[in-house]
Amino acid sequence: MSQPAPEEPNPEVDDRHPLRVLLGGPWGAVESMAPTVLFVLAYFASGSSLAVAVGVALAAAIVLAGIKLARREKPVRVLSGLLGVAVAALFAAYQDDPLGFFEIRVLANILSALAFAGSILIKRPLMGVIIGPVMGTGMRWRQDPDLLKAYSRVTWLWAILSLVRAAIQIPLIQAGQLAWLGATPFLFYGLVAITIAASWWIIKRTLPADHPGIRQPRIPAST
Repeated sequence: MSQPAPEEPNPEVDDRHPLRVLLGGPWGAVESMAPTVLFVLAYFASGSSLAVAVGVALAAAIVLAGIKLARREKPVRVLSGLLGVAVAALFAAYQDDPLGFFEIRVLANILSALAFAGSILIKRPLMGVIIGPVMGTGMRWRQDPDLLKAYSRVTWLWAILSLVRAAIQIPLIQAGQLAWLGATPFLFYGLVAITIAASWWIIKRTLPADHPGIRQPRIPAST
């Protein structure tokens, strides 16, 4: 039987380890933490001026978006980061309360958990949707029963992470602990790192020993 022709190299494929892709390295840490931390620091440094805090957060988000564009990142990634900070900052301004910056993020985490869970039910687990294109497999992994199962299990883990983040923030918001809320990005980045490591472990444990890996979906031959 003739061997299938090798696939053409895809310049869009990220050849880094999946853990590094998802975590983003030092840049990922800055991107995920800077706007929130600067929002809280600016609020206290300015004598509780919400306008200054909102301005600083938006400025940080715009600078980060500009750096992403310079790094030639995909427009959807640039816009998603900018939009997330902008919505939180403007919601805080609308509420005339710095806690609003975090209230809208609690809602976002709850909606994220629902989206993760819903994607599993329709057999399009979001972690596969995210990782597949980055690893160069597109959506072909959906035809691999083992990868579909692995990504489904991992997606449950990320749904739980979203709920954990919401559960941490809700009592801090209710207690008005803005300073502690400003420290949550450091905790959440650590939780994300742990979740990514756990995700990779789950994928490896779920895939059979003879499976070629997430970069090579094993598609059953059609009958």
